[in-house]
Amino acid sequence: MRTFVRQTLNDNHVRGTTVVVKNGEPQQISYGYAWYGNNMGNGDPEITYPACSLQKVITAAIITQLINEKVGTSDHFSQYTTINRWYPDLKNSSLVTVGDLLANTSGNTVGNTEVDRDQDYTEQEAIDWIINDINDSPSGQIGSYFYNNANYILLAGIISKLTGKSYEQNFEDRIVNKLGLKGTYLYQDIPTGMTDPISYNYDYQTGKNYQNAVYVPSTLASQIPGAGNMFTTPMDYYKIQVALTDGTILDKDDFNYMTHVKSRVNNYAAGTYLDNNDNIKSAYGNLRGTHFGNWYQLTTDNKNGLIMFLNQTDDNEKDVKAVGYDILQHIKPNTFVAN
Repeated sequence: MRTFVRQTLNDNHVRGTTVVVKNGEPQQISYGYAWYGNNMGNGDPEITYPACSLQKVITAAIITQLINEKVGTSDHFSQYTTINRWYPDLKNSSLVTVGDLLANTSGNTVGNTEVDRDQDYTEQEAIDWIINDINDSPSGQIGSYFYNNANYILLAGIISKLTGKSYEQNFEDRIVNKLGLKGTYLYQDIPTGMTDPISYNYDYQTGKNYQNAVYVPSTLASQIPGAGNMFTTPMDYYKIQVALTDGTILDKDDFNYMTHVKSRVNNYAAGTYLDNNDNIKSAYGNLRGTHFGNWYQLTTDNKNGLIMFLNQTDDNEKDVKAVGYDILQHIKPNTFVAN
């Protein structure tokens, strides 16, 4: 398996680190450099990768925990609760539900959340900015799907309002500390001794790897709390996926609840795409202006699949998924989805 995965990455001119899961056994397989100039290899224990949109399922999971925790209290809410409870000054907030945020059916059309504004934001500053931007942007049709980071930034704000603690503190308490994760942080909490990787392109004209080096600036990470400011490793991320259904973070009923909210209009909700009669789960993520390409696809029992964090790509989602699908076919043929 190791030889096949590394050869597949090499043949497609991509670099990164993966976790291959076969019959319930996860195995890390890495290839190339995470930081070419410093000779730091992918998979180095001092490297933590941007999760990009693969963070969204965690934000959704914390919301689901709070739905359970607030039953019988004055803060009780559900997927059907309109978000004017927390955002009374937000346009259409009396019509948009928590479920709409989870399913990207809120009508929010903000499109510049990953354009670096060259400012380090606090959580609240990022949330205030997104509220202002939504109020100043044209509204789409509520109930229609439009993939948007703004929805998950608003969910991060709801988490803070419900708990009286920052999203950051909830993330630490409910995810990192709960699972004992050693390579998972929000950007601002990456400790001395750890570093995030550089992203690159392969230059097809010169045949050179590690071209067009770009990293994730703190300013970009700070403006998308709950939607793309998490850094982790593929093995930590696999532990999170397992914990979403084994009762550690959520149980199977909770996972089903958040991924099947009534406002869902396609196969997406709670940061997760479900296929093959809910037997396959997946998500893709990158960050605008960088060359990262993250994709996972797992059976929903977490017994087989792939988590792939690439730091050298051709900036094409379809190409990244094609590389992953080749590996998936080697893990368990005719099981996964070529998407």
